[in-house]
Amino acid sequence: MHRLPSASVVHRFRLSAMLILINFVLFPVSIVLLGYSIFAEKMELTLISLGLLLVGIILALIQWASAARARCPLCLTPSLANKACSRHRNAKKLMGSYKLRVATSITFKGNFRCPYCGEPTLMEVRQRRNIQA
Repeated sequence: MHRLPSASVVHRFRLSAMLILINFVLFPVSIVLLGYSIFAEKMELTLISLGLLLVGIILALIQWASAARARCPLCLTPSLANKACSRHRNAKKLMGSYKLRVATSITFKGNFRCPYCGEPTLMEVRQRRNIQA
């Protein structure tokens, strides 16, 4: 298994994965709440749901920025960003999303398989060899 080059890359992957999972729950909840509040004519719930949508959009922008710099150590493709590259033939989806599968794998297992090159990566910093002259 491959390991990541620095602790900052590990933090970027974990932050991006958590934001993907939060947005995966936040957007549907806020849309359902918005529909209910409009149907029930409750202005307070409408404002809360619009606030949740705004928070979701802000979190999505933060996730987009952090995921763009979190790259696979082998193919150097951002594994948590949507790219126009072709995916590996064995790449699997979770509920229709490659990103969601990588995010859940990072969060719950501590490793992930890149959807572009198919190589597994641990969420650890690789050890550097000390070369003595």
